[in-house]
Amino acid sequence: MDTPFPYAQYVTGKHFIGRKADVTLLGNLLSQGEHVALYEPPKSGKTSLIQQTLYTMRLGGKAFTVGQFSALNIRTPEEFLLRLGATVLKMIAFTTEEIRTMVQRYLGNTHFVFDPVAFSAHNQILSLNWEMDADDVMALLRLPFRVAADKGDRMILIIDEFQCLGLLEDPDVILRPLDAVLREEQARRLFSFVFCGSAMNAMKALFEGSRLFSRVVERVRLSPIAEHEIVDHVQRGFLSSGKVINQDLIVGACRLFKGHVWYINQFASICDSMSRGYIMEPVLVDALNCLLSIYEPQFVSTVSGLTTHQISLLRATIEGSIRFSSADIIRKYGLNSSANVKRVKDALMKKEVLCFDEYDVPSFEDPIFEYWVKKYYFELPA
Repeated sequence: MDTPFPYAQYVTGKHFIGRKADVTLLGNLLSQGEHVALYEPPKSGKTSLIQQTLYTMRLGGKAFTVGQFSALNIRTPEEFLLRLGATVLKMIAFTTEEIRTMVQRYLGNTHFVFDPVAFSAHNQILSLNWEMDADDVMALLRLPFRVAADKGDRMILIIDEFQCLGLLEDPDVILRPLDAVLREEQARRLFSFVFCGSAMNAMKALFEGSRLFSRVVERVRLSPIAEHEIVDHVQRGFLSSGKVINQDLIVGACRLFKGHVWYINQFASICDSMSRGYIMEPVLVDALNCLLSIYEPQFVSTVSGLTTHQISLLRATIEGSIRFSSADIIRKYGLNSSANVKRVKDALMKKEVLCFDEYDVPSFEDPIFEYWVKKYYFELPA
C-alpha cells in the first residue's frame, strides 16, 4: 500500500528528500571504482542514500551489477567468506553449470568447492572441503576483483552491518587480508565495496581506530536534511489525504526528532491515522505518546543495563556538560576520577548509547531515546 509517510522500507524517487550532494558524492566515488564506508545510527537513511544513488546512476546511463548481503548473523571467518563468495558468484552465474564452472575457474586451487548435494538441499553455492587456510582467505577476497576484471563490467558489493566482523574471535583473520587486498588492487577500478554499518562506534573502531583501510576506503557521511525540506515533505503527505496541519507544529516535531526522517515519518503516519481534516496539537501529543509506547520497552532495557556511573554520565550529557574529566563535573555527578570517566565513556560507546565527535563532544545516537531519558527517566523538562 502506498503511503505518504513510508518508514517500513528504504525510499527512492519522490519519497527521497534532501541529501542531493550526498547522492552526487557517492555516485562519483562508485563510478570511479572507490571503496566506501557508510556508518550512521540505525534508520538514519543509509540504505535510502545507497539505493537513490544507484537509481540516479542508472538514470544517467551507467551500467553496473550490484550484490548485497548482511554480516549481522556472521560469527566466523568461514561464514563471512562463504557468503561473500556466494554473493559474487550469483552476480555473474545464473545456472548450476555456470556456478560450477565459475567456482572451478576462480577457486580451483582452494578448499572452496561447489557441492551439488549442499546446493540441492540448502541452495548453498560454496562449501569448504577442508579447513580454511590463509591462501584460501586471500583467494576469496580477490575473487570480486578478478571477476570484474574478466567481465570488464563495473560491480558493486554492499555489505550491511559490517561492524559485526569485529565480533569474530579473531577479526584480523579477515580484516588484515582484506586491507591487503584493497591495497594491492588499487589499480583495478571496476569493483567497489560499500561497507555499511549502523553501530557507529564499532564502525569507527574498524575504520578510524586502526591503520586498516586508511586511504583505500572513503567515508561518506550523511548530511543533515534541511528543516524546510522535511516540513514540505510532511505537509505534502497530509495534503495528499486531504488534511491540513499548522507549519509551526511540524517545525516543532522536526526539532524534537532532530531531523530524523524515519522517526518523523512514523510520527506523521500515526497522526494521519488519528485525524481527519485539520490536525490540531492534541493529536500530535497523542501520536508522540503512541510512538514512545512502542519504544519504551527497548529504552527501559537499555537503561536497566547501565551502571550507576554510566547513568550519571548520561545525566551530565543531558544537562549540557562536556568536560567530563574536570574536577567540578566529576564531583557534581559522582564520577570518582578521570580514569573512571574514560571507562564509563568507553562503555557507553560500546553499547552504542553515546558517540563523541572529533572535539570529544557527546551526543545521543537516538533522538527519541534522548527525549525519553530526559523527560521520563530523569524527569527533567523536555
